[in-house]
Amino acid sequence: MLDSQTIVTNHGAVRYTDTGGSGFPVLLIHGSSFSRRVFERQFDSELARRWRLIALDLPGHGDSGNAAQPGSTYTITGFADCLEAFAEQLNLKRLAVFGWSLGGHVAIEWMSRSTRIRGLMLSGAPPISRGIIGMLRAFHPSFDLLLTTKQTFTERDAARFSALCFGAAEPAPFTDLILRTDGLVRSTFGQSMVRGDGADQRRTIEASDVPVAFVDGADDPFVRLGYLSGLHVPEPFGDGPTVLAGVGHAPFWTRPDAFNRLLDQFLETVAAGAASAWQAHVRRVTARARA
Repeated sequence: MLDSQTIVTNHGAVRYTDTGGSGFPVLLIHGSSFSRRVFERQFDSELARRWRLIALDLPGHGDSGNAAQPGSTYTITGFADCLEAFAEQLNLKRLAVFGWSLGGHVAIEWMSRSTRIRGLMLSGAPPISRGIIGMLRAFHPSFDLLLTTKQTFTERDAARFSALCFGAAEPAPFTDLILRTDGLVRSTFGQSMVRGDGADQRRTIEASDVPVAFVDGADDPFVRLGYLSGLHVPEPFGDGPTVLAGVGHAPFWTRPDAFNRLLDQFLETVAAGAASAWQAHVRRVTARARA
């Protein structure tokens, strides 16, 4: 990946990679126990030449620092607050967001409280209603799902979690990232989701006035795909969520060519809509100034 930089937020030091340039910006947000490295196949593609790609390591992950106050930072609202502070420092007034797994849930919460996000694509992150019942409707209950909330990981746990997310590749990818992650992220974030912290995600998505797209794997071990089909969300790519065959929890990694094409199409839609909205805003401001 490209050279990276660090900024300091009220939730700690955050490491990020930014291609720069004049393309419409898109922030890529990783899942629990991983880092911005999972998006290597997006940075090493035509996407990086057409758009401004930005990816960060959330606090407690990758090259970012662990949180000084994990009980508040490692929650859905804490991570969303960190993203808002990050966007403010980078002066990102308008951007698209791709959120994967935990990153998707945090992105929904961020969108509920910010006007910066002009389009949201999600993978492995069904927008849930508050509480345990909402989670059970959106996720397959299983012992494997409990790994997402386990604080201390053995090397065997890390290999299993990697296989669940990226398939049974040998050697298991990104186990070093899993073992590096502050284990309090998993336990604290899991509690935050069960409590129903933040906005009602389903209502947020169904009431959104910006484009929202779902791109999921047909073999995702965690997500109930039928739940996504029941959402009342106009899809940019058709009548329902896009489901990629032969893909599990991480379509951007397993089938990068197909995923990158979809993300490129989505960004075309978002950039066109954002440009129109921005031009309308400029016209309104100019009219008021002349009045």
